[in-house]
Amino acid sequence: MFTGIVEELGEVTAVENLGDASRFRLRGPVVTEGARHGDSIAVNGVCLTVVEHEGDEFTADVMAETLKRSSLGALTVGSRVNLERPTAVGARLGGHIVQGHVDGTGEILARTPSEHWEIVQISLPADLSRYVVEKGSITVDGISLTVVEAARDHFTVSLIPTTLALTTLGVKQPGDPVNLEVDVIAKYVERLLAHGQEAGR
Repeated sequence: MFTGIVEELGEVTAVENLGDASRFRLRGPVVTEGARHGDSIAVNGVCLTVVEHEGDEFTADVMAETLKRSSLGALTVGSRVNLERPTAVGARLGGHIVQGHVDGTGEILARTPSEHWEIVQISLPADLSRYVVEKGSITVDGISLTVVEAARDHFTVSLIPTTLALTTLGVKQPGDPVNLEVDVIAKYVERLLAHGQEAGR
């Protein structure tokens, strides 16, 4: 489990096409400290498993299903990525519960700078719209954010200078894809309500 509090901006150093998968090598001195084979690291919000670890780099295999459902397939050598290690039991939950299971992708639609923050508008797939509410939580490229405005086909988030400086959302521009993970609690509530209605028939 993750919290959506990005630990560092990493970099893709190599991409190998394996046919039905891809192998990424990524640099991240913070997240690789003490990393071992089999550990999990979230890359732009996608939970990946460490295959190899050497120095400040690690490799991870990404299967075709993940490449299809996320924006990882668009990464190339030199791409910057948000990196986060799983939260430790007993640690502070600074963001919200994030599984690292991407629900879909959106696209940066617009950026509106202000004196002390920036409003970013992001497209929202129709099948995820019902899970996104004003002042609710959403994960964008692995970043735990609060929804400012929730519309049928888009939402907005407000980014503070720290988020702009320390994550990929500081550099992404209109047209760039982002990974989206909605609040898992909303999905569980929907499922439970559906079962309750079926049981009451």
